[in-house]
Amino acid sequence: MLDVLITGGTVVDGTGAPPRRADVGIRAGRIVALGEVTEPAERTIDATGLVVAPGFVDIHTHYDAQVLWDPACTPSPLHGVTTVIGGNCGFTIAPMAPSEADYITRMLARVEGMPLDALTTAVSYDWSSFGEYLDVVEAKGVAVNAGFLVGHCALRRVVMGEDGSERAATADEIAAMQDLLAASLRGGGLGFSSSQATTHNDADGEPVPSRHATPDELLALCATTGEHPGTTLEFIPVVGGFAEEHLDLMARMSATADRPLNWNVLAPSSLRAEDNWRQLEAGTYAAERGGRVLALTVPHVVTSHLSFKAGFVLDALPGWRKPMALPVPEKVALLSDPAQRRALADQAASPEAGVLRGIADWGGHTIVETFHPDNAGLAGRTVGDIAAERGQDPFDALCAISVLDEMRTVFRPRGVSDDDASWTLRRDVWRDGRAVIGASDAGAHLDMLSTFNYSTSLLQAARDRDLVPLEEAVHYITDVPARLYGLVDRGRIAEGWHADLVVLDPATVAPAPVAWADDLPAGAGRLTGGAVGITHVLVNGVEIVRGTELTGATPGTVLRSGRDTETVTAR
Repeated sequence: MLDVLITGGTVVDGTGAPPRRADVGIRAGRIVALGEVTEPAERTIDATGLVVAPGFVDIHTHYDAQVLWDPACTPSPLHGVTTVIGGNCGFTIAPMAPSEADYITRMLARVEGMPLDALTTAVSYDWSSFGEYLDVVEAKGVAVNAGFLVGHCALRRVVMGEDGSERAATADEIAAMQDLLAASLRGGGLGFSSSQATTHNDADGEPVPSRHATPDELLALCATTGEHPGTTLEFIPVVGGFAEEHLDLMARMSATADRPLNWNVLAPSSLRAEDNWRQLEAGTYAAERGGRVLALTVPHVVTSHLSFKAGFVLDALPGWRKPMALPVPEKVALLSDPAQRRALADQAASPEAGVLRGIADWGGHTIVETFHPDNAGLAGRTVGDIAAERGQDPFDALCAISVLDEMRTVFRPRGVSDDDASWTLRRDVWRDGRAVIGASDAGAHLDMLSTFNYSTSLLQAARDRDLVPLEEAVHYITDVPARLYGLVDRGRIAEGWHADLVVLDPATVAPAPVAWADDLPAGAGRLTGGAVGITHVLVNGVEIVRGTELTGATPGTVLRSGRDTETVTAR
């Protein structure tokens, strides 16, 4: 007898093949029958009029901490995600030394937008090795399949202590990091991640540890990664366009490890189409030198929620790094001073701001949320309209609002890249072999981003804008990322493969509205939201989502390299 039979549905198998009418029979967590299935089952799911697809694979999340208190890694499974990869951008909570726990916690709160109170309440750090961390996650249970890369920042701090945040490593220190990385990969780490992005600063406003690494250090760690089966590379080389040095470094990293490297992040826009295609040339450059480099591309319009309190993204503006790291009372004093405000505004609008200069379009920002009674009624209005009404400069008006709110004012930059040309460019990037869809950042930037809904946003856009057929869209968020990361028997609907499945209504699937919820440890809050048109989500043959609700089941697998992933080479 089958455990589960999904009957009456149209199967989109993940390979890009045309949809076909088929039943899906499941036993012991695997798909054992596909087609017309007559064997009885303990439970039958009627999928008449619906599509049965592989569960979606999200290769860029930051659930490393959240998984410890939220085994479902919400809201991802509500959007059909059945496998998540964490440990991206060089940020992990393992391996760990007691002396570094406070720094790592505060760094994550600052750079990844995770509430500090939630982290200090719910992350115990009762492990030292990476394998022990995975054991803790496994013992708590997970609803989704979850794997984690080994982050460069933790390696540096464990080996070098405070010096890891201040200087280049010596040859002996690099060798020690290689040993620690090797132990972490043997313990199940799925690969190595790092960042040299100027947007990545710690709680003190200083560059995160990985930004102090030399190319020699990065290449040494890539060489170590390549010695272990089922591993991969993830990297942020720079914010903005690539110089020759960035192309060369990524190509050498990939070739040295003989592993693919995905870089973060490509956000297609018709305003920067030529720049986008130039960035994709990193893939061609690497291929000519024995490597494989892919852009991690966000498949929809990204809406950011910014605040002077968090300061993330704003701190990448020239001269803003230190001010955005100040305590709130000092920020209030700073932004209350006309001279210092003007200095910040001038720096933000300078050519040195590069691709971030658009943030300095202060009048184009829309107020999302305010807190002081005197700011009531401003939500939903643009800063430009408010400034004109008050006879103020837009930046001065935004600062005045934020000062009253003690820096908690939430504002949203002007929407861009929602035009037809940008959507056509996105589709062309999806179809380019030098890119992979992802960049959800789920689990991070909890007060700023709602990109956790990338999968249902993609399916909605593919349908409503007639961009690509459903089977092609599903292929990009299932089989493509699964094959890139070497996930064994996941990402497709095929006999013998793991029964990670999503049942959806192709006519209605879409994100539900995003809202604020105070549902984190210590009463901390976040942006969150579910989906419509997702009716069932199964992980390893067990239903974890029914309609819009979690079932509470935890059938997920903690993915370990060499066991749950196979080697994918760069060539």
